[in-house]
Amino acid sequence: MSTLPIAVSCGEPSGIGPEIAAKARAKLGSELPFFWIGDPSHLPQGTAWHEIARPFEALTVPARLLPVLRHDFPAAALPGQPDPANAASVIAVIARAVALVEKGEAAALCTAPIHKKALKDGAGFAFPGHTEYLAHLAGVERVVMMLACDALRVVPVTIHIPLAEVPAALTAALLEETIRITRTGLMSDFGLEEPRLAVAGLNPHAGEGGAMGGEEIGMIAPLLDRLKAEGMAIAGPLPADTMFHPGARARYDAAIAMYHDQALIPIKTLDFAGGVNVTLGLPFIRTSPDHGTAFDIAGQGRADPSSLIAALKMARDMARNRTG
Repeated sequence: MSTLPIAVSCGEPSGIGPEIAAKARAKLGSELPFFWIGDPSHLPQGTAWHEIARPFEALTVPARLLPVLRHDFPAAALPGQPDPANAASVIAVIARAVALVEKGEAAALCTAPIHKKALKDGAGFAFPGHTEYLAHLAGVERVVMMLACDALRVVPVTIHIPLAEVPAALTAALLEETIRITRTGLMSDFGLEEPRLAVAGLNPHAGEGGAMGGEEIGMIAPLLDRLKAEGMAIAGPLPADTMFHPGARARYDAAIAMYHDQALIPIKTLDFAGGVNVTLGLPFIRTSPDHGTAFDIAGQGRADPSSLIAALKMARDMARNRTG
């Protein structure tokens, strides 16, 4: 069982990241040790914090104080107004956090939300998002995004692309890779000996025998038959509109969806505040709250730390499963 603290990267300092980190520490205390990497001047006014030099020191910081691994930024953080001058530092904090986890100084990485446009404008950030940058840092070609809460785990095969581009992007190779990475992650990080997977169809009614599209007959079903023959516990292709009611969810451990909204609408409906973004396929554990920077409420003291707390707890549990 891991006794190392979890690293929390600061994310976009003009968003709610600093606020939810402080609130998470206030709620969790020393129950779940973590440390925050960022500029302490960006924390909400009045935050009680303690500077640490090494991650292990977070384990002995009094519960009332937020352990901070200091990383100074060039500019102040104005709520709701990302400063391009801070973009390079936001990226550097992520890289620093990854290095600490890879060196075994932290049990897992929990990332606060970033603002991709701000990073692109201020530092030429060349990645679609956090997930792709983390894969780059880890030297991994393919990772999988899972959204998880107590009621549901769901994985989109295609993610941030226009809906019109999904059919061409949805190849047998991509779907198979997604299924295999998901299955492996459920075994290693979630402690499931034989994960049960449910795979959605692309089209309404899973194509209805070809009447509403041919992807199910031509590609999805043959692939699933082959994987079932290997011994995998897989159901599908299934109509997506009947996959997410309570009775259906009881029959699988994770759902594989074909595109972004097919996956994210059900989980955000079931648990908007408690959803967690998990990256499967990395050599280290990474979780993140399933929300953005929330510039509209930044600096107002209204941010809900529930998703960050859920992400921290999931990271802790995943680390325990990996280490035994």
